[in-house]
Parts: sequence; C-alpha cells; structure tokens
Amino acid sequence: MALKPEPTAPFHSVQYVLRVLETISKHGGGVTDVQIARETGLPTGHLAPMLAMLRREGYVEQVADGAYVIGDSLILLGSGVTRQQALEAKLQDTLIELRDSVGAAVYISRYIDGEVKITQFADGPLAPKVNEWVDFRSAAHASAVGKCLLTQLDQNGRRDHLSRHKIARLTSRTITSEKLLFSKLDSQPPTVPILDLQEYAVGTVCAAVPLTAGAAVGCLALSLPIEHAHRLRAAAETLNRRAAPVVLSLAI
Repeated sequence: MALKPEPTAPFHSVQYVLRVLETISKHGGGVTDVQIARETGLPTGHLAPMLAMLRREGYVEQVADGAYVIGDSLILLGSGVTRQQALEAKLQDTLIELRDSVGAAVYISRYIDGEVKITQFADGPLAPKVNEWVDFRSAAHASAVGKCLLTQLDQNGRRDHLSRHKIARLTSRTITSEKLLFSKLDSQPPTVPILDLQEYAVGTVCAAVPLTAGAAVGCLALSLPIEHAHRLRAAAETLNRRAAPVVLSLAI
C-alpha cells in the first residue's frame, strides 16, 4: 500500500509530543516546562497547550513545585498483552468523553491490509451509531470515514482499493465517478474535516479527520441523524481539535 508523502495532521505533530514525553521520562524527579522547552526546542507557546493535554489525559502529572513527571496512564500501559488492553481501555475512555462533548457517535477507523475497518467506537441512546446498511469496506467512496482514509493513499493505492470495491450509487448524493471522486480527494485541505452529507445513507450525516501516526492510515469520525445536521460543522471542528489524544494513544 502506497502512502502520500509527509501527510499533514490538523494538530501538533505526534513526534513533538513523544519528544516531550521522552524528556519528562528521563528526569525521574521531575522537570520544569522551561527545561522541557530547552531540551525539545519547542516554543513555550506550543508547549503549554501540549502539556495541558498530556495532563488531562493522565500521561503527565505536575508535582508540588510545578515540575512535570510521568503520569499513571503512561505507567499503566506497561508492555505486552496488558499494554494492549490498557491502550484499548484508554482509547475507549477518550472516545466516550469525545462522544459526550460533541453529542454524536464517534469512531476510530484504520486502513488495514487494504480494507476499511472500524476498530473502536462509542455510541449511546442520545448518540446513535450509523446503521451499516452497506458494509463499510465496500463504501469507502461514499462515507466520510472511507474518503478520509482514501485521501491518505496515493493514486495507485486508491485505484487498487476501487478495483476491489467497485463504486456503487448508495444514495442520490453518492459520487459515482472515479475521476470526480479523486479530484475531490485531491482538493481536500488536510486541516478541514471531510463531510458525508447523506452520501452513504439517507438520514445520516458524518465527518472525519485524519489520524496521522507514523505510517498508519487512520481517521476519527462522527455521525449524526439528519435532524441534527445543523450541528455537523461545529461538531466536526470539535472533533478536529480533540484528535491529538487519540493520535497519541495510537502512536505510543
């Protein structure tokens, strides 16, 4: 599978976050934000919101003198099977919190072995998940999730996918031209959420943002019933802003 070179994420680079965590972990007795900035080369203006996010997610803690130490979330991750279970639990907690803050069902999707896969999701009575009336693996051309994953592939990767999953009209709004689809994917700004306005299913609108962690292709998405379509853009922007902890969980 071929990827586009240097994909752009709509949030702080995961590499910088990992560098901050590495710096804090080196200083067992704690390290100040001034020292972190000096060792990582990050401007304090970028470091402050990053440290706030890491504290909120439990990856770092601030001790009495204001220094930063590694938090319980990172310690709990450990290694092996326990690490995988802890990571999934951490991701699920993040998704549930995100579901409640955007008021919509939220999903993590990955492109694995040439297929679209929903790996985790959080829904509820007030945030119903989308009815998968057509297998998501066959609907990448129509769904926000699928289109977001396809934007992260190069032309050959996209053509390979569509050679195995033919474009089909799912609703009157579905794009059925490969040329038009690729044109829209190419013109999609990397920092703007991809929308699905009843292209996959009548009565449902969706949004997705890329999760760029190393070579992995993934996305974070939400869905809303059509009667809540007026909330879609605001919810999508919140999703965009809150994607960093999810990417971090995938990268650690």
